Amino acid sequence: MGIDIKNLSVNYGGMDVISDLSLTIPEGCFFTLLGPSGCGKTTLLRTIAGFVQASKGNLYFQSNDVTRLPPHRRNIGMVFQDYALFPDKTVAENVAYGLRARGESGDAMMKKVRHELEHVGLGHVMDRHPAALSGGQRQRVALARAMVIKPQVLLMDEPLSNLDAKLRIQIRETIADLQREANITTVFVTHDQEEALSMSDQIGVMNKGKVEQLGTPKEIYSTPRTAYVADFVGAANRIDVSISDANADGTAHIQLGGASILARNTLPAATRDGILIMRPEDLRLSANASAEAQALPGTVVKRQYLGGKTSYKLALADDTVISVESHGDNHDGFDIGTKVMATIDPSKAVVIAS
Repeated sequence: MGIDIKNLSVNYGGMDVISDLSLTIPEGCFFTLLGPSGCGKTTLLRTIAGFVQASKGNLYFQSNDVTRLPPHRRNIGMVFQDYALFPDKTVAENVAYGLRARGESGDAMMKKVRHELEHVGLGHVMDRHPAALSGGQRQRVALARAMVIKPQVLLMDEPLSNLDAKLRIQIRETIADLQREANITTVFVTHDQEEALSMSDQIGVMNKGKVEQLGTPKEIYSTPRTAYVADFVGAANRIDVSISDANADGTAHIQLGGASILARNTLPAATRDGILIMRPEDLRLSANASAEAQALPGTVVKRQYLGGKTSYKLALADDTVISVESHGDNHDGFDIGTKVMATIDPSKAVVIAS
């Protein structure tokens, strides 16, 4: 079941936390609201759930207007950051809670509970209480409780933020597998870009109550439309530049660090000042560069060996400092003080509006 949000605003204390937002989430989509604290993503999720009322606009599940429906009539599954399990109930009783609220009981209900717990790998802990479980197990119980009622929409509010790094990877794989198997429309809230990129069909990057950019993970990462998106989703070199020569094919020549490079140009016609975006991992370091290469001469001023990669800081001839990440064989081959060339494919560098 798809979700349509039309001209939605949410007002707290006379201020719009969500402002005139319109958005369509296709049926079966794993959709992530990504952004920092205070950007409005959790407020939007809670408005979809019915816990927060919109001050204007409409919300539709498929073609049904649910704007004024209470949460229990929206047929949603909700997974919270803090699990929200009942400490005095067993795992099975926690998972059965939503089914009991819908009037189910007996063996048929417990069969559904057992099936869902086995689905998340917890069939062996049905009779335990939440206090006896690890954080990862508690989150899987919360997921089973949300899924067992067969909701038309699954909503997840920072569900992995209380887990350690290894567990986060395990649980996000479980969530992604279950969501795709059930083909359930899912709205997932996170501030973690890696979670968003690895799990999502579509991402909405939020900023100050609005969706700054909407797209697939690849589109969001590779083609940021604003400096905010480029900076928030992945590391990026952001450099104020002026275009020396704009081309009809959508590229432009940029003067940087005493050299000229070619980049994709998203600026309106006749606009000359913008921001050059280059991802550190898209830059390549070498001791020399051929005459036709996009070569930025620089000096290594900082070096961090990180196992599978090395992170460098380069000072260019005009004192601009850029970040470069090197991978592969001999990625740690340049010492501080070494003169190097940083090159980049023109398709990987982009100029966007300031």
